Amino acid sequence: MKQYPEYYEHLKQSMGKLGGEIPGTMGGFGQLHQNAVADGVLSAKVKELIALGIAITVRCDGCIAFHVHDAIGAGASHAEIVETIGVAILMGGGPSVVYGSQALEALEQFEAAG
Repeated sequence: MKQYPEYYEHLKQSMGKLGGEIPGTMGGFGQLHQNAVADGVLSAKVKELIALGIAITVRCDGCIAFHVHDAIGAGASHAEIVETIGVAILMGGGPSVVYGSQALEALEQFEAAG
């Protein structure tokens, strides 16, 4: 079983290392991410929930870890994240059931970790 809080920290370290190797690319990506999820017409919370739904449908474990973590940080409730998983399953079918289950596992682990 993947431990999502630890996986999240591992990914942050790995991405930081990659940023040292390709600072222009990773700096640009970081700026894109910051601007894309900033509050606007849509709140940062809604944007993180959208990103989580996409992460599930494209089957990206690391993206699930980041966007569950960041959705919680943006104020998303357990129920909102679970409902987002449901919409992702609608759009992604059977594989999204598997990745949606992993997203629920990530949510429960981040909640337990505080």
